[in-house]
Amino acid sequence: MSASLSAAGIASIETANAAAGSVTNLVRALTSDRSTQVFSGGPTIADLVREEMRPMLKAWLDSNLPPLVERLVRAEIERVISRAAV
Repeated sequence: MSASLSAAGIASIETANAAAGSVTNLVRALTSDRSTQVFSGGPTIADLVREEMRPMLKAWLDSNLPPLVERLVRAEIERVISRAAV
């Protein structure tokens, strides 16, 4: 899995391996105590993943969103201006 992610340029091998390790640890933690029952209204795997991903997503957005928005807005303005000039 990590090789396909890094080969596609989505993530480095180190990042893909770290993500795979985190998921493996989460699965082990969830399956280690099979006597634990999940009751209606309890946390789901999606809830656990969402909570773990929140800080990583925030950090990514904080560093990447401003330049991304600026680039997209600039491209849209240039597109509108070029259409107006035609």
